[in-house]
Amino acid sequence: MGGNTYDVIVVGAGMTGGWAAKEFTEKGYQTLILERGREVEHIQDYKTTNSAPWEFKHRNYDSKKVQEEQYMQRTKYNFDEASKYFFVNDKDHPIESPKDKPAKWFRGYQSGGRSLLWGRGTYRMSDYDFERNVQDGNGSDWPFRYKDIAPWYDYIEEYIGVSGTNENLDQYPDGKYLPPFDMNAVEKEAKIRLENHYTDRKLVPNRVAHLTKIKPGQFQGRSECQTRNMCHTGCPFGAYFSSNSSTLPAAKRTGKLTNISNSIVNTLIYDKKKNKVIGVKVIDSLTNEKTEYYARVIFLCASTLATTGILMRSKNDTFPNGLANTSGVLGHYLMDHHKNVGGSGIMKGFENKYYKGFRPAGLAIPGFRNIKKKEKDFSRSYGVWGGAYRVGINPNQVGVGKDFKDKLTKPGAWKMGLSAYGECLPYYENKVELNLEKNDKWGLSILKITAEFKENEMKMRQDMKEQIKEMLNVMGLDDIKVHAGTPIMGDSTHLVGTARMGKDPKTSVLNGYNQCHDIKNLFITDGACMPSVSYKSPSLTFMALTARAADYAIKKMENGEF
Repeated sequence: MGGNTYDVIVVGAGMTGGWAAKEFTEKGYQTLILERGREVEHIQDYKTTNSAPWEFKHRNYDSKKVQEEQYMQRTKYNFDEASKYFFVNDKDHPIESPKDKPAKWFRGYQSGGRSLLWGRGTYRMSDYDFERNVQDGNGSDWPFRYKDIAPWYDYIEEYIGVSGTNENLDQYPDGKYLPPFDMNAVEKEAKIRLENHYTDRKLVPNRVAHLTKIKPGQFQGRSECQTRNMCHTGCPFGAYFSSNSSTLPAAKRTGKLTNISNSIVNTLIYDKKKNKVIGVKVIDSLTNEKTEYYARVIFLCASTLATTGILMRSKNDTFPNGLANTSGVLGHYLMDHHKNVGGSGIMKGFENKYYKGFRPAGLAIPGFRNIKKKEKDFSRSYGVWGGAYRVGINPNQVGVGKDFKDKLTKPGAWKMGLSAYGECLPYYENKVELNLEKNDKWGLSILKITAEFKENEMKMRQDMKEQIKEMLNVMGLDDIKVHAGTPIMGDSTHLVGTARMGKDPKTSVLNGYNQCHDIKNLFITDGACMPSVSYKSPSLTFMALTARAADYAIKKMENGEF
C-alpha cells in the first residue's frame, strides 16, 4: 500500500469503528480510520476527569455560551461542565425537525465518539427480539437468529468486560460476566418483595461494561472500576469500555492502523463499471482542504444518521436516490426508545444502613410484557431500570447551633426510583432526509428528521406508568409519585434504522452480514443497520455485528473476492 490507498477504510472512530479497526488490523490489513472530530487520547485528553466540583467556573450551571452553542446537547442527562467537551457544537452541526414532531440528535465528534459518553448498558437481544417483526407484521424480518450472533456476543463480552448476573430468562439471554456491583440493603429488600409477589419479574444488577474484579494481566492497559461515577469525564482507569481505552489502542499496537482526525467524509467514490466503492472524498474540518482515499473495502461506522447522510450525498446516475438504495428504504424506519415514564418512593426502616462509593450502575427489571405472545393492547415490550439511594444532605434547612450542624451532616431518607424504556415499532414514515436548501459550515446539506412515537407506543406508556406504580407499591414504598412526560425521538440516544438489514434486497439495504445488497464491498455496522430496536440498549449488538461483519469481509478478501 502507498500514498492514500489502503486495504480497508473505516468511517468513524467510535464504538463500532474501533471494533472494525481492531479486527482488520489484527488480521494484517492496512486500515485507515477517518474521524470527523478531534483526536482524543486515552487518559491525557480527559482534562476534567480529576477536577473537583468547585474547580468549575460555573459550578456545572450552563453558561450563556453553552446555552447558545450546545442548546440541544445540554439536554442529555450526562452533559455538564465536565463533559461538554465530548459533545458537538449545535450551531456548527444543526439539524431540522417539524415543530409538531421535535427530534434530538446527541453527538460526540472525537475519536471514541459516544463510547466516551454511553450509559454502558450491555444486553443481548433474544430470539423474541429477532422474530418479532415477522410475527406481528411490522418491519422486515431479521436475516439471522440468536444462535448466529451468540458466539459474537461471547467474543465481545469477554474482550470488553461486562459485569452482571446470569438469570436464566429466555427474553434476557445470559452471557460472559464479571461479578456485578453489589446491591445495597434497600435494593436487596425490594428484590425480595418484588420477586415474592410476581412470577414473571426479577430485579437484578444491571449488566454494564465495567471491569469489577479482574485478574492480573487481564484487559491490557485497563484496571478495575473505582466507583467514582465520573464516567462522562473519561475514565483514566479504562474501567468502563470505550474505544479509546480498548479497541483503538489494540489496533494501533499492530502497526497497521492509520488514524486521521478532523476528516469529514463527504461522499463515497463509486466505480460504475466494477459496481464497487473504491474510496471516499474527505473535507478537512479545520482547513476545508479536500482529499481522496482509496481502499478495497469500506465500513461505514459513523453512527445511524451520519452514515445515512453519507449515502444520500453519494447519489449518482446509478443510484439517484442515494448510494446502494435500489430498495428505496434508505432513510426510512428511524427508531429510538421512548422514555420519560418513571416513579419513586421512600423506603422506611433502613435509616441505619448506608453504602460506600458511587456505584456507576443501577438495577434492571427485564421485559415482562408480550414475551411469548401478545397479551396487551399494544405490541412489543419494555424494560424498567432504577435503584435506591440515600437522599443527599439538604443545605436549605432552617436552624441554629449544634443541633442544626448535626442535622446538616445526616443523610436523608432512602429513595427508590424506577424508569422505563420502551420499544418503538418500525414505521416507514419515520425518516431522515437531506435538506438541499440548507448547508452547514462545510457546505454539506443538513439533515431533517421527521419522526414520532405513535398510538402503539402511547398505549405502552400507559402500561409503563401503571406497572411502575404497582411495583413501587409491592416494594413497600411510601410517598409514591409517578410521572409520564412527552417522548421525543432521539432523546434516548438510541437512534437506529434508516439502512436496515433484511433477507429481501427489494425491502432492505443490507444482508445478514451487514453487506450492502447493491454494492458488495460496502458494509454498514452502526445503528443504521437495525430492522428493529428491541427495548434494550443496542450497543452490544452493534459491536457483535461489527466483529461478525469484519470476519465475513476478511474471508472474502482472503479468497480474492474484493
